Amino acid sequence: MKYSKVLIAGIILVLSGSIMSSCSGSFRRKMMTEIKTVELNRFLGTWYEIARFPHRFERGLTGVTATYKLRDDGMIEVINKGYMNSLDGEEKIAVGKAKVASKDGKGHLKVSFFWIFYADYFILELDQQDYSYALIGSSSDTYLWILSRKPEMEKATLDMLLKRAEELGYDLSKVEFVQQKTMNN
Repeated sequence: MKYSKVLIAGIILVLSGSIMSSCSGSFRRKMMTEIKTVELNRFLGTWYEIARFPHRFERGLTGVTATYKLRDDGMIEVINKGYMNSLDGEEKIAVGKAKVASKDGKGHLKVSFFWIFYADYFILELDQQDYSYALIGSSSDTYLWILSRKPEMEKATLDMLLKRAEELGYDLSKVEFVQQKTMNN
């Protein structure tokens, strides 16, 4: 009896993992077709986080920026910076690395902030003229960022990026807006 309960629990675990992975896989395949072509050197530099989906590693952070720098080994240094609970709060910095995941010029990176574990980073929308805004997603619908080269974004641009995210299957009810240091505060 004891073994049958363990066996049933194991089967349920395997089946639920398979179902979750197939759901995630179809979202990933859809996102892979949406990735924009990017000139990496133009994408490097500092980006301001305008909006995001909430997740534990940015909980309570305001004034968030992400800075991308090319390293000597060809990898990309990723420096995420933000302030706890207010723009005057304690500064928090996370340093990671990224590598280009596609060889065809597509904006698909693999990003790691913890040892050997990498996550997909998809550039889903990008201002092709001057790289002033970007819509970033991942291989699941749990991560989403709207980035700008400036701490503020025009409403029309923000609305366009939110609409695009919704078209891609992101649930906009999860979006939270990030307070940034501007001339007004």
